[in-house]
Amino acid sequence: MNESGFTGRIISINGPIVKATGLKGAGMLDMAEVGPYKLIGEVIRFQNEIAVIQVYEDNTGLKPGDSVSTSGRPLSVLLGPGLISNIYDGIQRPLISLEKLTGSFISKGIKASPLDNEKKWYIKVKASEGDYLQSGSLIGEIKESDAVLHRVMVPPGVNGKVLFIAVSGEYNIEQEIYRLKTENGIFSGKLANFWPVRISRPFNRKKKSEVPLITGQRIIDTFFPISRGGTAAIPGGFGTGKTMTQHSLAKWCDAEIIVYIGCGERGNEMTDVLNEFPKLVDPRSGRPLMERTVMIANTSNMPVAAREVSIYTGVTIAEYYRDMGYNVAIMADSTSRWAEALRELSSRLGDMPAEEGFPSYLATRLAEFYERGGYVDTVSGGEGSISIIGAVSPPGGDFSEPVTQHTTRFVRCFWALDKILADARHYPSISWIDSYSEYIDDISGWWLQVDSEWQKVRMNALNILLEENRLQQIVKLVGPDALPVEERFLLFCAELIKNGFLQQNAFDPKDMYSTPQKQMKLLKIITGFFSNGNRLIEEGADLQAILSLKCVAEITRLKSEIGNDELEKLGDFEKTLNSEFFELAGKVKQGVTGDRT
Repeated sequence: MNESGFTGRIISINGPIVKATGLKGAGMLDMAEVGPYKLIGEVIRFQNEIAVIQVYEDNTGLKPGDSVSTSGRPLSVLLGPGLISNIYDGIQRPLISLEKLTGSFISKGIKASPLDNEKKWYIKVKASEGDYLQSGSLIGEIKESDAVLHRVMVPPGVNGKVLFIAVSGEYNIEQEIYRLKTENGIFSGKLANFWPVRISRPFNRKKKSEVPLITGQRIIDTFFPISRGGTAAIPGGFGTGKTMTQHSLAKWCDAEIIVYIGCGERGNEMTDVLNEFPKLVDPRSGRPLMERTVMIANTSNMPVAAREVSIYTGVTIAEYYRDMGYNVAIMADSTSRWAEALRELSSRLGDMPAEEGFPSYLATRLAEFYERGGYVDTVSGGEGSISIIGAVSPPGGDFSEPVTQHTTRFVRCFWALDKILADARHYPSISWIDSYSEYIDDISGWWLQVDSEWQKVRMNALNILLEENRLQQIVKLVGPDALPVEERFLLFCAELIKNGFLQQNAFDPKDMYSTPQKQMKLLKIITGFFSNGNRLIEEGADLQAILSLKCVAEITRLKSEIGNDELEKLGDFEKTLNSEFFELAGKVKQGVTGDRT
């Protein structure tokens, strides 16, 4: 690894922070090999002639005087075919391969290639000798999995005339596939290339997305949508369902590639993820979900420094597939654990602490991460997107703590999880009072093509819920019977929205995923019931007579009894409900509905 020939000696060790001399010619962010086990590290700071190195492995036993060497390459990930279905730690060590080498516990200094060097991939070559290729130009295509067509492209910053290109066939990642004559000399192109994790991959232009990321979760898609290429935060205390919400989003969202980053979560929780994800079936293809998923697993008992870099590893892999023209979704669970790692490292570096001990540059680092999302024109001339959904774990569910507060500055979608809803087994436990989305105007045109009344119906439902929240304060004091009949009817309709629309069963085959068309049909039935009921109450109808209509008891069961491909049944139900209202209206005119109360 010592390509540039800089070798030094350790003079100080403070946890994962090591100081060394003799590396004067090394560069910032250069990779380093530390000590006799050649532990992976990164030069993060220079203090005069002393290099400060962040070590990403367990450095127990390391001592002053041990040797340190650096390479001329920054901390990088290897990008190429074989990423899909793989499971890595924070510095892209393949955990499945390491388990075969060392068992359940990773030995110090163990090395394994992130991609299989021996496996041969069949590439269908698309370029020809004599072509002039630029960054992003297509070299060939590889079927990486049944769900992913891997596009081998010229790396960023490389342009030149093709001097040699291999014929279509099977090659491993070590073999030369093409050769370009560039301004700087000869470039030898292979199936895989390194890219620094802390530098975002280039694109031509970032633009506004007018298409939502459809998740199949009704409270998200209809009430608080996220656009394709958008950013969202899921803050919530312990037990509110952050991980399960991200599981549902990973399984059902219409992104083509999923990058799941388990950053500092408990080992048993990540074990569940690693056991469950390979068994999940992609609802669109019927194939295993792992065939379009890359996992980064860096648990709380793994080196804290690797936890800090894990989100950059994940987003760099996501950018690689975005450049191929894919829509990628990143699930980061959780950025709070990442921030805690940042806090520990900054304290060992002697940085001045800010709020709650976090470093003053916490907001900057969060911005650097979330700003790598977006909907872009790629350098290859296509389009791609990265949607970033980060879970936040505020201690005690306190949304005023620094990580949550800074995160809200850089995301445009806020799905606040409510402990009371979770305790009541109302899932997803996303609060309709505290949550918001700033993508409504961006994606409204798409929704209006689904249903021209989307904005009106959505606002009517939200107004019912907001009014119900206000009335609940009064109910706690005087009870519901003291309210006027109109307000009691509103409380009833709010419960219909909560139980018949917002609550969603992740294990019900008909309810676990809801198409946009079904979402609108369900919500229009409930808001239509509210409008018709209010009109009859104004005309003197008895509240009990309205609530006793035969169809009313069935409204909350529609979501689990009628599938996404049975929308005509929802239309038939709506007609039946309207006919019952028409019949009741006739009785009201005849004065036979009894007392309004």
